Amino acid sequence: MKKGLLFVFLTALISGLAIFLNKFAVSGINSSVFTFSKNLIVAIFLLSIIILFKKHSELKQLTRKQWSALALVGLVGGSVPFLLFFKGLQMTASIAGAFIHKTMFIYIAVLAVIFLKEKLSKSIFVAAALLLAGNYFLLGINSFILDAGAILILCATLFWAVESVISKKLLTSLSGNTVAFGRMFFGSVFILAFLFATGQAALITAVKGSQLLWIIITSVLLLGYVTTWYNGLKQVKVSVAASVLLLGSPITTLLNFAYGSSITLQQWIGITLLAAGAFVALYFSQIRVRLPFPQHSRSEQ
Repeated sequence: MKKGLLFVFLTALISGLAIFLNKFAVSGINSSVFTFSKNLIVAIFLLSIIILFKKHSELKQLTRKQWSALALVGLVGGSVPFLLFFKGLQMTASIAGAFIHKTMFIYIAVLAVIFLKEKLSKSIFVAAALLLAGNYFLLGINSFILDAGAILILCATLFWAVESVISKKLLTSLSGNTVAFGRMFFGSVFILAFLFATGQAALITAVKGSQLLWIIITSVLLLGYVTTWYNGLKQVKVSVAASVLLLGSPITTLLNFAYGSSITLQQWIGITLLAAGAFVALYFSQIRVRLPFPQHSRSEQ
């Protein structure tokens, strides 16, 4: 359990750094081409790691059903939501989009109860309130309009929530690296099909030297993200993992501060609330795992 949580904390750290760098990396390049390139590079890296550590036997032993499930992870996690998310960002305020995306842990928790039979303690509702309030203050939301762009981002967020639950189910029988490979490989295949269908495939060969460098840098971060996330998710409840992942937001804010931006009192309040929310979700889930709660006999019920 501790190892799994460490992996998820590393994921949050990488996420915060990646979001900070992506705003520079995606400048001047088609977002779909950018996503496809990163997915493909990471898929190649993961396949190399699997072969290097002689774990390729797991790929050979995958059943048709498991391959289909990995393809589904690539569809609902590694391709469609990215296309929806970036299109939505072009149509709505970035702050509203960011807030919608940060509500993903709520949908994950609900889906985990329904499909994974995870039990939610009362503390998770306290954590949810703290996390939502933290994002509200950190992002500095003054108004919120559910326009067409926001709806697309909400759809993307729901897709990612579904993918997290499917992945958690797959991880009961597969390694984290195998599930990560499935997501990145099939995700790149589906995005490539989209690029051909929309006449944008030629843009892949138009990537310039500086853009290629950014793609490689962010691909390394994405490799770290998916390997730590899926290996951590294998050992941690998906609802808890999703809550801890929100710690990436304060990291991005702190990096912006180091880059020259100022942090307002409202943002400091947001960072504090986010940290408190992640702590509540994590601490009380650990108590439920560790404490030997007494079992009631039939006569006591």
